[in-house]
Amino acid sequence: MLAPRVVERPTEQLTEIAASPPNVRVDVEDPAVEARTVSISYGAKTAIREVSLRIPRRRVTAIIGPSGCGKSTLLRAINRMNDTIPSCRTIGQLLVDGQDVYGPRVDPVLLRRKVGLIFQKPNPFPKSVFDNVAFPVKLHFTAEPGELREVVEAALRQANLWDEVKDRLTEGALSLSGGQQQRLCIARALAVEPDMLLMDEPCSALDPVATAKIEDLIFELKKDVTIVIVTHNMQQAARVADLTAFLYLGRLIEYGPTRDLFETPGEDLTENYITGRFG
Repeated sequence: MLAPRVVERPTEQLTEIAASPPNVRVDVEDPAVEARTVSISYGAKTAIREVSLRIPRRRVTAIIGPSGCGKSTLLRAINRMNDTIPSCRTIGQLLVDGQDVYGPRVDPVLLRRKVGLIFQKPNPFPKSVFDNVAFPVKLHFTAEPGELREVVEAALRQANLWDEVKDRLTEGALSLSGGQQQRLCIARALAVEPDMLLMDEPCSALDPVATAKIEDLIFELKKDVTIVIVTHNMQQAARVADLTAFLYLGRLIEYGPTRDLFETPGEDLTENYITGRFG
């Protein structure tokens, strides 16, 4: 069998396509998140260019694109984690539940309680399993010891981790496997009952078995929580996401139902990326 012919596109042509208006194939009436011509730069370098995007509630939305296209930058802007980078500047409006998260009255700490972030690599605290999950609860609320135990157990159950750690609550979290550590971080985020979880390539450091457990968890969590996931794995996006947004050179190229975007992409650039012709 002959190998399929790979059509190389000059960089200039890709740049011209990326500058055209995005192909938006979905209408979201009541978005959990809405970006309105958002641009984000690091010093003189622009990472996100005038992106407008409406993300629905209690669905899984994937953000895909080649390395350096701005996926993580856009994701981290939603709960203002880019604030930790002194050179980062955001213009435009980025709304969560209709409120501009960069408005003067928004407290980033309270925003991050509402909008949790799961990082690429598990980042448990050097504390016990119990104290990891209890930490944000103690930070934001006043809870009696009995109430705290109930909250910790409920969060671990929600993260499908309770049965694996119920006899190890006093052990150090760093003794857990990588997949267990990532689910522990999800439990820690869930303990304060967020409305949304942002996941920045949450499975890239995990083996296939641990990845499958995280993906199963995503399916369960979207019943109660809005999920936005950045992933470089096309198969993962196709498996878990209801909607997918494709970014290139910091611009939104196409956005729509995942199945439509993968089976009948509306843009040549999208098709070339998901079929592996570049990226």
